[in-house]
Amino acid sequence: MENYSVVILPSLVMGLLARLYMIRIDHRQYPSYPQGLLSHLTLGVIAAGLGAVALPALLNKEYSAVTFLALAAQQFRDVRSMERQSLDNIEPTELVPRGTAYIEDIAKAFEARNYMVIITALMTSIAIYFTHWIKQPRMVQVVVGILTGLLIMILLKGMLKRQSIAEIADVRIGKIYFEGPLLMVNGIVIMNIGLKSTRKIYEEKGVAVEIIPKDVDANATLANTGQRQAIQHNAAVHLGIQKDVDEPEFTPIARRNPQNGNLVMVMVPAESNSELLIAAVKGTPVLETAKRKPFKANGAANFKS
Repeated sequence: MENYSVVILPSLVMGLLARLYMIRIDHRQYPSYPQGLLSHLTLGVIAAGLGAVALPALLNKEYSAVTFLALAAQQFRDVRSMERQSLDNIEPTELVPRGTAYIEDIAKAFEARNYMVIITALMTSIAIYFTHWIKQPRMVQVVVGILTGLLIMILLKGMLKRQSIAEIADVRIGKIYFEGPLLMVNGIVIMNIGLKSTRKIYEEKGVAVEIIPKDVDANATLANTGQRQAIQHNAAVHLGIQKDVDEPEFTPIARRNPQNGNLVMVMVPAESNSELLIAAVKGTPVLETAKRKPFKANGAANFKS
């Protein structure tokens, strides 16, 4: 194959499209716009270029290309460290922190997406070269390459998709009340609130949910404090929060019932909407660092509370 542009250019485009396919700027504003977005697109172009030129380089017996791929893998591990450090640096500015587990999960996701770009571009180039090898017209080669890239892109996104709390637990509205100074939700003690004015705010504006694990594996996952912190952060981002710095009594708190593994969470949001709180909790991703499957691995039966 003398002219490798028919391999490299479509592969480069498909790799970049794969990165665009995985970028989402939503309520979390991460990656930030436009600086963070530009950084990730630039890395996507580099990753797509590496994946696109790998096969032509090997066909020309340029085996040093393997070394470049190894160096690229190291650079993308550095991307993970960069994302972790960036989020760690801004963590003290959050009224409700993400937590180290959530930060690590985000950093891993950005590293994996660059590998997704390389794989998409590489598989596109392989498909184009294979159709050339079986003597198909150039247009057929490009079309097959694009279709292969799209299929790989969709498959990889499906593989990288994380579970949400809605998939492992049921979420229902919790009842807030006080027993003396103790703030209670569905029979679970949350904290001691001494000021009557603070108790009144919770009674008037507070919202609460109970998170009920569907099985023993979900029970173990929700017991992780990093997962709980992610739920609290996600709820605060969606609903806002009526607190300022140095007001810990208004920080969202999730407590676990040790008898059945249920979680209860209470907060005073900017918008008092229980249904929106349920949606925010259900939409929280299950963190890789928090995910546990001890009983499923042993073939245990479903958890009964």
